[in-house]
Amino acid sequence: MKRTHLPLNALRVYDAAARHLSFTRAADELAVTPAAVGQQIRALEDVLGVVLFRRTSKGLELTEEGEAGLDALREGFIKFEESVQAMQAGQSSSYYTIAAPREFYAQWLAQRLAGFQAENPEVRWQIVGGEQVDFTEANLDLAVRLVDGPGELEGVPLAPAQRVIVAAKGAPDRWIHWPGAPLPEGREAEIQAGDAGQALASAIAGLGRTMLPLLLCDEAIGHGQLEVLEGPEEGRRAYWLVAPRPQWRQKKVKALVAYLSGEG
Repeated sequence: MKRTHLPLNALRVYDAAARHLSFTRAADELAVTPAAVGQQIRALEDVLGVVLFRRTSKGLELTEEGEAGLDALREGFIKFEESVQAMQAGQSSSYYTIAAPREFYAQWLAQRLAGFQAENPEVRWQIVGGEQVDFTEANLDLAVRLVDGPGELEGVPLAPAQRVIVAAKGAPDRWIHWPGAPLPEGREAEIQAGDAGQALASAIAGLGRTMLPLLLCDEAIGHGQLEVLEGPEEGRRAYWLVAPRPQWRQKKVKALVAYLSGEG
């Protein structure tokens, strides 16, 4: 029988019935009806082509065929449990691999990871630059992306999708444009930046004005490096914490997401 065709649920029912020598007590353990136990046993007997139990005046007994496979089956279930425990141990690991845009890491994320680590001294980090890093190839736990939603991933926004037009004090009236930021009506891009991080650095350096996500430039505004010329206004894209659903279920990921999103 191919491994993929093993009747695992029926084997679990068989193990419980063999331990109790009672379909009723097996049903209680498995939270099903005695009839459901009987159906699973009959289906397993049909698949295997053997009789596993016989009814006698003393009650339920295992046949020789039924006894023959029990030790190996129970050893297999123990291995299953060990496998699950090993996988769950990985969930409680203190090692995180996170991908984030470099400028967002510098302006916002790094100090908050430091706060999380202060509460969890055992934590270790691997930080990967960039937004579109492949989760599988980089073995990521989480990623931060500037998007209008999580798409096929699970995710939460770190802040509302708000944007502002900013410039350094005394900066010339030149427009710094970057992909994903709309140009104001009637304006041309005198400076073309490759991404939001380059636009932020250009604005802080005094090269001109630009439109940025508020979360990205909030610290620079607070430190007096930039002034808000317009906004904030509602935008389309926000910084999201995202991960595939299996990672999202991990205890360590849930803990970090709760902290970064202000729920921890």
